[in-house]
Amino acid sequence: MPTYATGDGHNSDFTILIADDDPYITELIRLYLSNKGYTLLSCASGSEVLPLIRSSRIHLLLLDIMLPGLDGWEVCRSLREMSDMPILMLTAKGESEDKALGFGLGADDYMVKPFDPNELVMRVGSLLRRAYTYTQTRRQMAAPAPLQFDTMRIDTAAHTVTIQQELIELTPREYKLLLTFANHPNQVLDRQQLLDLVWGGDYFGEDRVVDVTVKRLRHKLSEESGYWSIETVRGTGYKFKVGG
Repeated sequence: MPTYATGDGHNSDFTILIADDDPYITELIRLYLSNKGYTLLSCASGSEVLPLIRSSRIHLLLLDIMLPGLDGWEVCRSLREMSDMPILMLTAKGESEDKALGFGLGADDYMVKPFDPNELVMRVGSLLRRAYTYTQTRRQMAAPAPLQFDTMRIDTAAHTVTIQQELIELTPREYKLLLTFANHPNQVLDRQQLLDLVWGGDYFGEDRVVDVTVKRLRHKLSEESGYWSIETVRGTGYKFKVGG
C-alpha cells in the first residue's frame, strides 16, 4: 500500500513518488526530501506505480529497477508512453549497460546506490526546475503565429500538432523537440544543442535521451510528407529538412 508524507513551504507544490522495496532507502530519501518541504508518496511494488500516477498529481518519480510485481525497466517504458514526468532511476545496478538501457527507455537521470542524499536532493531540484519552469513560462508568453509545413500545422497557442487536420498526440517534451526543430529549419543541431534547448542546460543525464525522443517523435509523426523530414546527421545530431 502507498504511504504519504505532506510537506510544507514552496516545495510542497511538488509531489514525488518513491518506488523502492527497501524500507531503509525509502526512509532515508523521505528524511532528506521532506526536510526540503516536498510532498512524498511511496510504494514498494512496481505494479503500484502506474495506477498511483494515474490517480494522483505526481511531479517526479524516483524509481528502483529491481521491484516486485513489475520491474523498473517496464515501469519506465510504460510511463514514457503516457507522460514526460521526470524519472530518476535510483538503483544498485551500476554497469554502463544498465545506465544505457535506463536512458534509452526515457529516464532523465540515473544514480547508483549507495548514493549521497545531498546530491539526490540537488538532482531532484534540478529535474523539477527544468521540467516545470518551462511549462509555467510558456503559458505566460504570447504565442507566435502557427507554423505550417505542408500538411503539418504546429499551433503554438494551443500547443498542438495536426497532420492533414488530424490531431497528433505528443507529450510536452516531444512537442518542445518538434517546435525546436521547426524553429531551426534546414539547420544541423547536435545532441548537446538539443539537450540545452529542450531539456535545459543543467541536464545531468546522457545525450542518448535525445535519440530516444526523436525516435518516438518520428513514429508519431509517421514522416509521410515529402516536404519535410527529421534527418539523422551521422556523428553529429539531427536536421529538420524542409523543402525539396
